[in-house]
Amino acid sequence: ACSFINSLYMGTGSGLVVPGTGVSLQNRANLFQLDPVHPNALAPNKRPYQTIIPALTLHCEGPFAGALHACFGVMGGYMQPQGHLQMMINLIDLQMTPQQALDMPRWALAGPEAGMGAEEAGGLVHVEDGWEFSLLAELAQRGHRLAPVTGFARSLFGGGQIILRDPETGVLIAGSDPRKDGCAVGW
Repeated sequence: ACSFINSLYMGTGSGLVVPGTGVSLQNRANLFQLDPVHPNALAPNKRPYQTIIPALTLHCEGPFAGALHACFGVMGGYMQPQGHLQMMINLIDLQMTPQQALDMPRWALAGPEAGMGAEEAGGLVHVEDGWEFSLLAELAQRGHRLAPVTGFARSLFGGGQIILRDPETGVLIAGSDPRKDGCAVGW
């Protein structure tokens, strides 16, 4: 099994297209720094810090221990690890199908784009349409700073695809996020 995310960083990737293919080359090396003392310095045998984190999970107990559970990924910068956590909770703890897991409303902690020291970096939680009002009211009462996100701005919450494998039948069950373009492909 393989989990894969193709990403063209900064909108158009490198701007280079392989002749005769229409395939744009990615530019993740752009995240390297030329300062030799920077933790993300360009150097031999280093990989740049980046947010491309495709995931693959296995069953950890029972008769199917070690068998493939799911391949998935959430695109969207700082949202990726938060989206992965939410997908896993939905799939494993809440026993949702891949499509149900992707359709659920999401939350996102304000990311580094808010700027270090900015008020947003100090606990602002973006919340998508669809959460129960009573839950949001309780969170606000407990001191959480919530910022509702609606419409096109929902792209903040990333876009994901999931392929779940039924361990008994081998059938692949896929879901694709309605927030962004994409598709889940398995065979």
